[in-house]
Amino acid sequence: MDSINQQQPEENRRDLNDQAAIEKIKELAKKAESCFFCTRIQSGSPFETRPMSPQKIDDSGIFWFLSASDSHKNAEIQNDEKVQLLFQGGPHSDFLNLYGKASISTDKALIKELWDPILKVWFTAGIDDPRITVIRFEPEEGYYWDTKHGTAVAFIKQLAGAAIGKTIDDSIEGEIKV
Repeated sequence: MDSINQQQPEENRRDLNDQAAIEKIKELAKKAESCFFCTRIQSGSPFETRPMSPQKIDDSGIFWFLSASDSHKNAEIQNDEKVQLLFQGGPHSDFLNLYGKASISTDKALIKELWDPILKVWFTAGIDDPRITVIRFEPEEGYYWDTKHGTAVAFIKQLAGAAIGKTIDDSIEGEIKV
């Protein structure tokens, strides 16, 4: 039996590199707004994960997070810089999996640039809380699953495919190399 990807009447795979990869990363991460931030992924033990929201994604595709210096996440990054981010922007599309390196900084100017008053929930002393650190995540590779024309077109194509008994969908997926 053919795989579902071989039954597609149109292109459903496109690997992305360099600037095209960065644009797709930024698009999908912004739709999701938050991710699962995974550490200890190379330890051979179950990885650690927690929800986090990037404060910024710059034009190079670098993610910037604020984190507490005494958090498990910071300790885990100091032991193993390899990190994985998992995003889901919608129930049927906008999926992104990124793998890369994380580093920790206490740069006060960067903290001020990334600060949002809602963060006072975690940093009760405000922007000058001595526990605030910046996590810089640089993606190296990943994978995405998305639609080519949005969820409305994807739904219509699925309905048409179901009606005629043929695989017709609007999906696109591929590797990401930055």
